[in-house]
Amino acid sequence: MSPVVGAHVPLLPESKVRHAKPATVSGAVFNIATSIIGAGIMSIPATLKVMGIVPAFLLILVIAVLAEISVEFLMRFTHSGKTTTYAGVMREAFGPVGAIAAQVCVTITNLGCLIMYLIIIGDVLSGKQQESDKEVHLGILQQWLGIHWWTSRQFTLFITLVVVMLPLVLYRRVESLKISSAISTLLAVAFVTICSVLAIVALVQGKTEAPRLFPRLDHNTSFFDLFTAVPVIVTAYTFHFNVHPIGFELVKPSDMTTAVRIALILCAAIYFAIGLFGYLLFGDSTQSDILVNFDQNAGSAVGSLLNTMVRLSYAFHVMLVFPVLNFSLRSNIDELLFPKKPLLATDNKRFLILTLVLLVFSYIAAIAVPDIWYLFQFVGSTSAVCLAFIFPGSIVLRDVYGISIRKDKIIALIMVVVAAVTSAIAISTNVYNLFGDKS
Repeated sequence: MSPVVGAHVPLLPESKVRHAKPATVSGAVFNIATSIIGAGIMSIPATLKVMGIVPAFLLILVIAVLAEISVEFLMRFTHSGKTTTYAGVMREAFGPVGAIAAQVCVTITNLGCLIMYLIIIGDVLSGKQQESDKEVHLGILQQWLGIHWWTSRQFTLFITLVVVMLPLVLYRRVESLKISSAISTLLAVAFVTICSVLAIVALVQGKTEAPRLFPRLDHNTSFFDLFTAVPVIVTAYTFHFNVHPIGFELVKPSDMTTAVRIALILCAAIYFAIGLFGYLLFGDSTQSDILVNFDQNAGSAVGSLLNTMVRLSYAFHVMLVFPVLNFSLRSNIDELLFPKKPLLATDNKRFLILTLVLLVFSYIAAIAVPDIWYLFQFVGSTSAVCLAFIFPGSIVLRDVYGISIRKDKIIALIMVVVAAVTSAIAISTNVYNLFGDKS
């Protein structure tokens, strides 16, 4: 899409806009919630282990509020201008460089998440081997059917992509994904519910440790280590790449405000619940990927069944999150690579080729890269923070339409400075810990 086409026309052709049924608020809520609840949920319990319950709870609330404010900033400047895309808003504020920066960040964030989702699905269904200790974690299919070529990571991921994800990524309107998004949200709730039941049972049986309300700083954990938990929560609330596709399918702007608020409240509740009960269940042994904890032997038939249900519910959840993130990723890559081409939804050949290329690349990367946790953490400290807070705050400070009041600029400045400083500290601490462990 050219700057004129990509930034100044509706997401759908005019003839289709008149005949297309408007999206509903409930559908928008489920699509937003699905965009929010992705790979980040599995690391929420680990943030409580690092920060303690009280600071982590406050962090979950504060970032949720800031996410709502940043979305309001984005939509206000969108409706004041002539654009319908995130990149278009950045182009109006900072020129072509701003648009390219937004598109690159969306690409890095979403592509990283899609690869991470496939790795998680592969871990759950086909297991993995820890190269550090050569410990083998069998997947569910391997536990049920044995180790064969048809239970391998390569085959199960291929079947999952073809049978589940390909039909969903071929939809051209994000509203069409509302049913799969609703199912995905319900699976996330089921994931939290089962974890809660397991934690309550363990609590009644006296098998849980007393949780820490505040962080414990010792020779193993420094004050700066606390900042490494912030990007995890920020990434868990990064859905801004889908604000425009979802918002412009609604009847009026106020519907998007309502949908965002409801979705954020729902997701904040889910995050705190899974964080609290996951931390209660595993205590200081909580892993950065909580699914690793559920891979352990439960010691009873019922416990093993619940562990399997937890892993399956999460695997199916990320399968249904995949097409929602793929939607914005595909649009941004098309706008970045083909700025002078017609609208993507109107070009069948380009739409199919780009869709298949993204699926194939994600599949190959998920097979080639066994674990991208550290890479994902660094990406979450950069591109995700930019999309969620730094870019929206910078748009307000730039104020090309003169619509920002003093309060807006103060909030935007605080948002940008805190996000930049926190991310810099988190990246520096991660780099220091990474190379410090090797020395």
